[in-house]
Amino acid sequence: MGRVQAPVLLEKDGAVAVITLNRPGQLNAYNMQMRDGLFEALEAVRDDADVRAMVLRGNGRAFCTGGDLTEFGSAATATSARQARWRRDVWGLLYGLEKPTIAAVHGYVVGGGLEMALLCDLCVAARDARFFFPETSRAMIPGVAGTQTTPRLAGWGRALDLVLTGREISAACAHSWGLVARVVPASRVRETAIELARRVVRIGGDLTLCAKRAINEGLDLSLEEGLRLESRLAWGD
Repeated sequence: MGRVQAPVLLEKDGAVAVITLNRPGQLNAYNMQMRDGLFEALEAVRDDADVRAMVLRGNGRAFCTGGDLTEFGSAATATSARQARWRRDVWGLLYGLEKPTIAAVHGYVVGGGLEMALLCDLCVAARDARFFFPETSRAMIPGVAGTQTTPRLAGWGRALDLVLTGREISAACAHSWGLVARVVPASRVRETAIELARRVVRIGGDLTLCAKRAINEGLDLSLEEGLRLESRLAWGD
């Protein structure tokens, strides 16, 4: 029997951590083992003082096709399913990282995979990437922050279009809608994401932390309150 590969890989490229989803045979469908592996990798990134930025990518033909349908309904009860899902808050941990995070996506970026990418600070996409939410066709709604991140990035109407219809969009469209920061050839996705991470690292940790806080926390404030927040962070008031 061959050795079972870890569903999530973690490596360091200087000050940049690279987390790789590693279920290529299943198009990186997200299962319980991947959840546990991703949680541990994100904790390692958070706690490693030498790591100052992170890239999240996927092996194989897709970044991530969302939840592994073979696990749906496998829990003994709905309550135990919810408990298993929230025992480790992967998405809160990813969103809450103070270090800059960059998704490097290609192929299918679907459902929870798309939501995972949108929880990162920036997204670099291959030209072949395809984005959509299939949840409503399966009698669900996006449950990994997609209903919150999508309208903040793409706007209210476009978010409703994506979520309610399951519409599939290209990398070029995702870029024009603000879901993606860069579109590059598939062969350059990882390299471009790491280069972008290194550029952010050169700015300095305290500065990037303040910039992230100003933007993320300011979204829920009035302009006047946001300006006060910006001033406090910029000048240390």
